[in-house]
Amino acid sequence: MLELITPTLEDMWFRESLMADEETMSYNHAWGGTIPFPKEDWEDWYDYWVANPEDERFYRYLKDENGFVGEIAYHYDSEYDGYVANVIVLAKHRGKGYGARGLELLCEAAKANGIAALYDDIAIDNTAIRLFLKQGFAEQYRTDEIILLKKDL
Repeated sequence: MLELITPTLEDMWFRESLMADEETMSYNHAWGGTIPFPKEDWEDWYDYWVANPEDERFYRYLKDENGFVGEIAYHYDSEYDGYVANVIVLAKHRGKGYGARGLELLCEAAKANGIAALYDDIAIDNTAIRLFLKQGFAEQYRTDEIILLKKDL
């Protein structure tokens, strides 16, 4: 069973490994691929995203019976005047329904927190587009690089 976990500062090792995994981060190739997340950045990042989200951010790990498998988040983005969703599942755990369930849990959390809609701008060649459409997101527009999706909650 998949559950949401509020990570501790010490749990940031998982985010570091997630961001550094080339296969997991291949979806991010258009924006540089892997993302460095060195230990000296953990405390500030954690304080901003987890300890003091100020109703503008939400961040949780996805955990199954074997441990952490991914992360979900949303944050306010003034470009859309709305909240942008983020779901990342470790590549070795993909294809098990974790992405769909994680996105469902993220939408439930956003709605419970008073968020009216979630957006995501996804690289045009990212297979996650299908996942978002199956979860009720609708295309708002597309360019040669991205597709913007939205779900009213």
